[in-house]
Amino acid sequence: MSRQPVQLPVSSPRLLASAIGMAITAGSAGHMVFAAEKTDSKASGNAIALDATAITGEAQDSTSYQVEKASSPKYTAPLVDTPRSVTVIPQQVLKDTGALNMQDALRTVPGITFGAGEGGNPQGDRPFIRGFDAQGDTYLDGVRDTGSQSREIFAVENIEVSKGPNSAIGGRGAAGGSINLVSKKAHLGNSFDGGFTWGSDQTQRYTMDGNYQFSDTAAGRLNLMSHESNVAGRDKVDYDRWGIAPSLAFGLGTDTRVNLDYYHLESNDTPDSGIPYTIPAGGSAARTKSNPDKPYAGGDHSNFYGLDRDFRKGRTDTATFAIEHDLSDSLTIKNTLRHGTSMQDYILTQPDDSKGNVNNGTVWRRANTRVSNTETTTNQTDLFGTFYLGGFKNSFSTGVEYTREESSKSSYNVNTDTTPRTSAATTNCTPSMIGASSGYNCTSLANPNPNDPWNGAISRNYAGTDTQSDTYALYAFDTLELSEQWLVNMGLRYDHFETGYKTYTNAGTTTSRGSDTSEFVTGQFGIVYKPAENGSIYASYATSATPPGNTLGEGQEGNPLGGTPDRNGNLLKSDMEPETTKNYEIGTKWDLLNDRLSLTADIFRTEKENARVQVDTTSYENAGKTRVQGIELSASGKITDKWQVFAGYAYMDSEQVDGGDLPANKANNGNELPNTPKNSASLWTTYQVTPKLTIGGGAFYVDDVFGSVANTTMVDSYVRYDAMAAYKLSKNVDLQLNVQNLTNEIYYDKAFSTHFANQAAGRTALLSTNFHF
Repeated sequence: MSRQPVQLPVSSPRLLASAIGMAITAGSAGHMVFAAEKTDSKASGNAIALDATAITGEAQDSTSYQVEKASSPKYTAPLVDTPRSVTVIPQQVLKDTGALNMQDALRTVPGITFGAGEGGNPQGDRPFIRGFDAQGDTYLDGVRDTGSQSREIFAVENIEVSKGPNSAIGGRGAAGGSINLVSKKAHLGNSFDGGFTWGSDQTQRYTMDGNYQFSDTAAGRLNLMSHESNVAGRDKVDYDRWGIAPSLAFGLGTDTRVNLDYYHLESNDTPDSGIPYTIPAGGSAARTKSNPDKPYAGGDHSNFYGLDRDFRKGRTDTATFAIEHDLSDSLTIKNTLRHGTSMQDYILTQPDDSKGNVNNGTVWRRANTRVSNTETTTNQTDLFGTFYLGGFKNSFSTGVEYTREESSKSSYNVNTDTTPRTSAATTNCTPSMIGASSGYNCTSLANPNPNDPWNGAISRNYAGTDTQSDTYALYAFDTLELSEQWLVNMGLRYDHFETGYKTYTNAGTTTSRGSDTSEFVTGQFGIVYKPAENGSIYASYATSATPPGNTLGEGQEGNPLGGTPDRNGNLLKSDMEPETTKNYEIGTKWDLLNDRLSLTADIFRTEKENARVQVDTTSYENAGKTRVQGIELSASGKITDKWQVFAGYAYMDSEQVDGGDLPANKANNGNELPNTPKNSASLWTTYQVTPKLTIGGGAFYVDDVFGSVANTTMVDSYVRYDAMAAYKLSKNVDLQLNVQNLTNEIYYDKAFSTHFANQAAGRTALLSTNFHF
């Protein structure tokens, strides 16, 4: 498999970042190992002691899989006393599993799947939590991260997944839950972590994480990353990205603390167009749920159906200024100001089933294109702490938020009709048309050639859509301790969400406009009973609201802006209401084995009501209803001092209860929801065999997944096995080998509703050399 080289100028910042990381790690490796060995040989009285620093303030075992508290002050109690399902993926799990991006990391959390993107629904991370699309529900340090993108984790400390409707915490959306990335920030103490990973499929990854304390109260931290790789089992697909994340902190250990953080990521990939679904002889319209179509590559799973014209570029920039002041020992105020941009630019060739492909051994290549940019400015002020009222302790958090979001979306013109051909080519793709007769837009299912001399024309199409929104919000949370055994958890949020859009031609002439103003109140309420200090039993209720225009065109919009056209055809104020979701949950949480191991179990029922449905060819109503109910189990932490586990299981029974009166939608009533497996489970465990050697492994299971609510497309269940071994050469140098997908299982981890599914990587071996000081 040959790699597609990306030409970069010598002055590229990516090369600078890579060079810095390589120089520090490779150039220092020799004296690092020598110094480490020399240190190990010293008498204990002369040993160098490195100070341990806990970023969240409370001393914790940094290598443990157990996390006691979420990072956001909106969670006003430790996780064991929080009456909802919250899973935190700590840094050690990210490291041990060899995770390289957010999707890798979330594989360890059952109940989460990923959907595929194309042109209209953008490429990038599209997680589904408890069966609900969460593409627009990702946060960075508690602030919404709107733009669609594929997220890296080189500058991430841990990942927090909250399941169940979560609008009270984060605002609009979050029907099934939300994902919060906790970034690496400057802290007191000096430390250095650097390393390089070389692996199969030409993987080369370099990282550096250095923290330097330059005064009693100030420190700086720098994270660098450079990554290149192909994808095991896939032709042509490759990833190429680099990133830098500096952080400065002042006033550490004092009453007033200031953080300045910046994050930059650039990528230039050859995207995967996926594997087409099979199609019955009657075409895609003849699909039935009794025999759903599955992906089929004509006998060769490595087939790539794209062309050399394909590319996907991305860029993300985020700047954050946060100031925090302790008004007293029990009261803190914090203000966070953030400005960020996220860009995507791509041409993706998709196997298009509308041209009668697959059933006759051919594939029609359709270009999906996108040029989009999202700009977000947020100011969030929080006041949190504890107080006593009537003799009862209250742990509270309250705040206000203003957010301005703007997105623009346009595309490319891809002229595929440059070679004369019969009119039949515009409606069907037949074996006789493979090659030049179709302008190489029709190719073989079994043997596609990405290097076909496609001779079409590409130009920018500046016609597009601009969308903007303003959010004004107030919120308050409180954990009221009625006694040592009884706690009440409460949360309430008010949102005023204004959004509008305009479409325009290539010449810039406005063709239509639309707008909506939504006001909604969401909340959460839970009662916690503590039969013992280390355990809890709880019952909770939570809601969410998804207004029209929720994703600003940066995700699949189930409740898009719309309205009644005026005489000129322009869309006016939307007459759609926010979709509402509510969750009922009963559960229990326990910290066992001297509080080293956390166990949780819960039963939940999530109902989405007021969903937007089409009732005839021109009308929509807020009348639909879907439901997901099930159970979840999890375990995280240490079984013994040497044995760690991070595991979970989720059972989800999903159903479209009411799709509205339109016959096509009504026919889906009773069907399972897309991207919602009945059963999913993950197990990751490590064991320290000797003080220097640790071994580990994992198994990840996902049940059958439907691509659409019609249940006519599906990807099969799978089990994937991973393994790892880590060896400490010295106090400061270690090696780690990860083998992912150990049995080279062929499976699909992203299902689109029509056209295609994305195949996961095959067996991948990664050998990392890491330095710690």
